[in-house]
Amino acid sequence: MLIAIGGCSGAGKTVLARALEARLGRCAMLAFDSYYHAQDGLTLEQRAQRNYDHPDALEWALLEEHTRCLLGGQAVDVPIYLFDQHTRAPQTTKTEPSGLVIVEGILALHHTGVRNLANVKVFVETAEQECLHRRLRRDIRERGRSEDSVRQQYAATVHPMARKFVLPSRAHADVIVSGERPVEDGVEAVLRHLR
Repeated sequence: MLIAIGGCSGAGKTVLARALEARLGRCAMLAFDSYYHAQDGLTLEQRAQRNYDHPDALEWALLEEHTRCLLGGQAVDVPIYLFDQHTRAPQTTKTEPSGLVIVEGILALHHTGVRNLANVKVFVETAEQECLHRRLRRDIRERGRSEDSVRQQYAATVHPMARKFVLPSRAHADVIVSGERPVEDGVEAVLRHLR
């Protein structure tokens, strides 16, 4: 079974995915962030200017292949994305198959190939200001970014691409949960749909 979790950056997709895993037991988890294209042929400055919120930033064929493999009981070697370098690490990490696969990312409900594999499609809805606040906190703390660079990227690509691609994908959701309520509420909503 595949659960696809979409929603804007900072909405709470990863938090929901981890809470579902904690509740349901071992899951095979795939995060869209792992599937950004390798960009070794570009300078660091050029990489930093790319639009990472557009669907073209992702290697969809590999993500779809890995999803199908996990659903078919095969382990996959998932890329490791280096956010400070804006490219992939040379090594990968092995993800073992499980009876439940969770794919989460801003465009999880946008892409037809992934969406059509999903048994349950979940959209995490969170107010824009809260999403920005969470993204600032995460990117400064975990990804070594400055507040100015996060705000500039949010205005230039994150917000416009959310309006163009992410928010319309809400229409494909089987379950819509609030990323501002306790995560257990979202878990219960997904479990009710599973039952």
